[in-house]
Amino acid sequence: MSSIKLPIYNQAGKQPALIGMPLLGVEDVAVLGAKINEQGELIIEVESKLKGTPCHRCGQEAKKGHGHDKPRLVRHLDALSLKTYIQFRPKRCRCEHCSEKTTTTQEVEWCLPGSPHTKAFEEHILLQLVNSTVEDVSHKEGLSYDEVLGIIDRHLGTEVNWASLKRLGVLGLDEIALKKGHRDYVVIVSVRLEDDQVKLLGVLPDRTKKSLVEFLGTIPPQLRRTIHTVCSDMWEAYLQAAKQVLPWADVVIDRFHVTQKYHEAADKLRKKELNRLKEELPQAQYKELKGSMWAFRKKPADLSEAETLVLARLLEYSPALRVAYDLRLKLTAIFDQDLTKSKASQQIKNWCLDVKQTGLTCFDSFLTTLDNHFDQITNYFLNRHNSGFVEGLNNKIKVLKRRCYGLLNLDRLFQRLFLDLEGYRLFA
Repeated sequence: MSSIKLPIYNQAGKQPALIGMPLLGVEDVAVLGAKINEQGELIIEVESKLKGTPCHRCGQEAKKGHGHDKPRLVRHLDALSLKTYIQFRPKRCRCEHCSEKTTTTQEVEWCLPGSPHTKAFEEHILLQLVNSTVEDVSHKEGLSYDEVLGIIDRHLGTEVNWASLKRLGVLGLDEIALKKGHRDYVVIVSVRLEDDQVKLLGVLPDRTKKSLVEFLGTIPPQLRRTIHTVCSDMWEAYLQAAKQVLPWADVVIDRFHVTQKYHEAADKLRKKELNRLKEELPQAQYKELKGSMWAFRKKPADLSEAETLVLARLLEYSPALRVAYDLRLKLTAIFDQDLTKSKASQQIKNWCLDVKQTGLTCFDSFLTTLDNHFDQITNYFLNRHNSGFVEGLNNKIKVLKRRCYGLLNLDRLFQRLFLDLEGYRLFA
């Protein structure tokens, strides 16, 4: 295919004209011409309409023209389904304020220094990367893998920009395994703002108290004071670090993790009782307990008619399990009520006494957990904060890991997670 020149006309359609390109996201330029080259690519030649540029030596405006730099060809948004490039020669300007009469090459707003693409094109690529992969976007957009990574690095940092945040609110701490088998844990530090937006603050390399204390210490003091609640699981390093760096904040052990503990305690007894019943009951009767696991674990309101029957049969065969089941429901009911911390604390203490009076041992480990973390667990009743937003973020990370076949580089993990959270708001 031979090169085809495309004439540029004014609105009247009568004669060539120099026109701007605001519709293409390129400002302060005039179009000199356009052509389709032998590769079927659209080349648009432009020149800057700006007269000067800040001097790289003194910072004052250099206005006197001093020729042009070498031509630049940068990729732009596709037009007419053609791969599109903008060609221009950056102006050079001489500074009248410097004694050496320094010359500076003019930088344009629509293209980052040294970038082979316009800003509009790179923001388009970043938008395509949201909930996608580098490999996929590189194939679709005709870029190399490294070119896509270069775009990410030019626009996205590997640390949070504290200046972009006014208040923090509820801080969330949780870990996620980068590899299968619960290996190579990293800590995800996030925050839920007053408008319920979730922001990523950091990805830490390990779960040690030292790493978390160091990170929390990097938060600007005036911003750190706006953290009023810390939601966490029962990992001791998180609790100690929060207490040390944020002594004014309410540390809340997430209700989900507490619920998981006493549910596991009751479920442990269920397994033990089913093993006993398997030995004692006739085979036909034991088969009638099929499906009892899910019936036992579900809330009563969520049970189907068949599940209600099998649960009733199980609890009839095992009085001890009925007691454990009722105790589990009773503690859940306490957490479901809108109680003050003092009233909830008293009801939970009464529940502990009820457990001890039954003689059941399946809750012993959970009772120890309550003794060790009673204040942080009952802090839930202050404002009913929980780690739901943290768990939601962890699910997003798990999807991201599967989509990208693993992300072991923490800087890349931060960038990609930040992009999935903020990409539509920033680049759509």
